[in-house]
Amino acid sequence: MKIRKFMGKKGFTLVEIMIVVAIIGLLAAIAIPNFMQARTRAQTNACIANLKQIDGAKTLYALDNNLSTGAACGMANLVTAYIKRTPSCPAGGTYTVGTIGTTVTCSVAGHTL
Repeated sequence: MKIRKFMGKKGFTLVEIMIVVAIIGLLAAIAIPNFMQARTRAQTNACIANLKQIDGAKTLYALDNNLSTGAACGMANLVTAYIKRTPSCPAGGTYTVGTIGTTVTCSVAGHTL
């Protein structure tokens, strides 16, 4: 029976491990900013969808109550009958409903209809 001797081949060398760590670091450096941008885009899109829902509810409220442009309308008027629950901005902003005929706004820059 032959016995094989492994001369110094018991594992990975330090250089090989350093190359693998460098490649993983490079991939992480590329991927993390893309994930952050995707998260910001998703928050913006969700906020805009909320703004559209609030605007539609405000329009229905105005039609159902025969309100004209400039009449006051608050979030409390919309939540019970036209929106199931009070929406919130995913980025932490606050919504301003305003009067009939104006657009709903968010306090976060870039979140507009």
